[in-house]
Amino acid sequence: MEQRNLDRLEYHKIIQRLQECTSFAVGKEMAGSLKPVTEKNIVLEKLKETTEAREILRFEPDLPIGGLRDIRRVLQKAAIGGVLGPSELLEAGDMLYAMRRLKNFFRDKGDTYPIVGAYAAQLCSLRDLEDKIRESIDCGGEVADNASPELRRLRSRMRDLQVHVKEKMDSILRSSEYQKFFQDPIVTKRGDRYVIPVKQEYRGQFPGIIHDQSASGATLFIEPMSVVEKNNELRRAAAEEKQEIIRILTKLSTQVSTYKDEISSSVEFSGQIDLIIAKGKLSQDMDAGTVKINDDNYINIIGARHPLLPGKAVPVTIRLGRDFRTLVITGPNTGGKTVALKTVGLLVLMVQSGLHIPVEPGSETGIFSAIFADIGDEQSIEQSLSTFSSHMTNIIGILSHVKSDTLALFDELGAGTDPTEGAALAMAILDYLHAKEVRVIATTHYSELKAFAFNRPGVENASVEFDIKTLQPTYRLNIGQPGSSSAFEIARRLGLSEDIISAARESLSGEDIKVTELIRELEDNRKTSEDDRRETERLKKEVQRLKDEYERKLADMSRKRAEIMSKARIEADEELRKARMEADGLIQEIKDAAKGAGQQELARAQNARSRLKRLRAADNMDDNKANGEVPERVKSGQEVFLPKYSQHGIVISEPDANGSVGVQVGMMKLVLPLTELRLVKNNNKGTDARKTLVETGGPGVMAGKAKEISPEIDLRGLMVDEALEAVGKYLDDAYLAGLQKAQIIHGKGTGALRKAITDLLGGHRFVKEYRLGRYGEGGTGVTVVELK
Repeated sequence: MEQRNLDRLEYHKIIQRLQECTSFAVGKEMAGSLKPVTEKNIVLEKLKETTEAREILRFEPDLPIGGLRDIRRVLQKAAIGGVLGPSELLEAGDMLYAMRRLKNFFRDKGDTYPIVGAYAAQLCSLRDLEDKIRESIDCGGEVADNASPELRRLRSRMRDLQVHVKEKMDSILRSSEYQKFFQDPIVTKRGDRYVIPVKQEYRGQFPGIIHDQSASGATLFIEPMSVVEKNNELRRAAAEEKQEIIRILTKLSTQVSTYKDEISSSVEFSGQIDLIIAKGKLSQDMDAGTVKINDDNYINIIGARHPLLPGKAVPVTIRLGRDFRTLVITGPNTGGKTVALKTVGLLVLMVQSGLHIPVEPGSETGIFSAIFADIGDEQSIEQSLSTFSSHMTNIIGILSHVKSDTLALFDELGAGTDPTEGAALAMAILDYLHAKEVRVIATTHYSELKAFAFNRPGVENASVEFDIKTLQPTYRLNIGQPGSSSAFEIARRLGLSEDIISAARESLSGEDIKVTELIRELEDNRKTSEDDRRETERLKKEVQRLKDEYERKLADMSRKRAEIMSKARIEADEELRKARMEADGLIQEIKDAAKGAGQQELARAQNARSRLKRLRAADNMDDNKANGEVPERVKSGQEVFLPKYSQHGIVISEPDANGSVGVQVGMMKLVLPLTELRLVKNNNKGTDARKTLVETGGPGVMAGKAKEISPEIDLRGLMVDEALEAVGKYLDDAYLAGLQKAQIIHGKGTGALRKAITDLLGGHRFVKEYRLGRYGEGGTGVTVVELK
């Protein structure tokens, strides 16, 4: 790809935006050198990188991409034996930390993000060197006291000497003997020596060494003799400190130099990661996406927006290369023809650079070996070339390099010269390119080119809409229809005299007028069709909205019905629980009465038996509802039971042809299959333990039960739920029969059944205590129960 063609399509501006999305200089340099490639497999791989970056930015908000540093200069300095300064070492340490953090972040994400994960896996992790730098250099870029024991000792000594010198000089300043000697009673420094400002006239009376004087000469800066030795010691300690710092920095620089190649490679890999993430950020900023890559150089970009236009650009849809290889775009000036042309060229360049583009899903493009562009004012003052000459020079260069896998873009082809000759040249150029099977998009004002596109197979007209009423372009591209320049209409709207416009129109040939009128009629018909299509689309959306609203309300009704049924079942279960608790109390009363066997107790037992009979009857009815008979037919007003909802209902409509019945349940009306209804009737289960209990006296019941009940129950082979139900009934009967002890045989197995039985016994009202069987009783396969 020639740079001048890239510049004409403003590719460099996309690169600038990409560079703004990078995090550090290495990634920025890589972004700046990004160029379109022509190998399909490379393009696909680069597009995968951008897609993966979008996923990372979407799902990994804590991505540690910050903190990366360009330390290539630092590494080079260390490699040639240079001593790195504290700030340079700090920069290297920060980069080592940032790379290690990035490497650890993707350590377990290689399967999710294979491309970036592979780069991250190659980053170095030099924790020892990183920690040594951080230990030796503080966050302010100075060598820390902890860098070495010797440095710590020297700095401690220097602090002591400084304190001693300042204390001595403070005592001199406070001395009444010297008060009048001082210009200002302060301690200051000249060079690295502590001095006191003394008035010139007292020079001979104040012993010390003069280090400086004021500009006027009235003040001398004198180091008192009493602190000269301490200042000398301080200077020696400072020199030793400096030597120790150099030693520390030299050692750290050598360690950095040792890992120079490994760190340098990691810096490059970090730049690659930064570039990939930057491509993802640019994709986010442009609300862009990937496209399909085909092998036949077919362009079909749907709803494309020029990525450099501010605000919300009007989408344009362009196809080229399948039904036709040449597209001729016509329309008035400022109508958006050049924008459409540049949009196609720039988006293809971006795709071949591995960047997402702002288009709708379903878009696709081919891979072109070169993209040529002749766009804009090519006038060259330096070469004394007119606009036409410059354009022709550029076009000649394009014609000499085009191939079947290239894309050529021409803005105002043939313009800048005599219209007749320019149109003839334009048609000849398009014929030449068409014969070479080049993909071509050209914009023009020439009517001859509109007819050319009509008459040539593989060549198609297109036009850009222009609103005559507002004198504003709509930027919509209409493929298959030529456009008019609308010069007369625009001139009229701008206020040109109607006489002049009429004279101009009369000067047109009859054929030109017919062509213009035909184009105008086609455009009007297209606009009408477009309006109809938009209205149809609006109606479709409205129908879809109503459908969605209906389905939502239907779902709400179903949810509310389920809530009502659930509430009703809970209330029914609560009533049943209360009834069974009352029945348990009555059983206890019967048992107590049976033990007393007195007249009063017998009367009380008789009363309890009557109440128990009513409760058991109600319980039996509830138990039989779900298992009741399915009616063959029902009639209006008949009461039925609905097992699915545990509710009674009234039939309000007899079965229809499909066997569906209308049932009123409270405030709700339901339509249900006949098979979901049960007849409501009083079913007696026959003689069972509870019936016997009701119809016989207490002692008789106990005696009968004592004869019938077994001192053990075998649960082996039963499921847990079946076993728990059997145990519950058995314990009731055993307690009623007055059995003191019972054995529950559950086997050893996995222990699940034994645990379930133990949990039941722990909260049972008739169980006094329980234990596992002993030797000779069955061991852990049996639980022995003592009843109350």
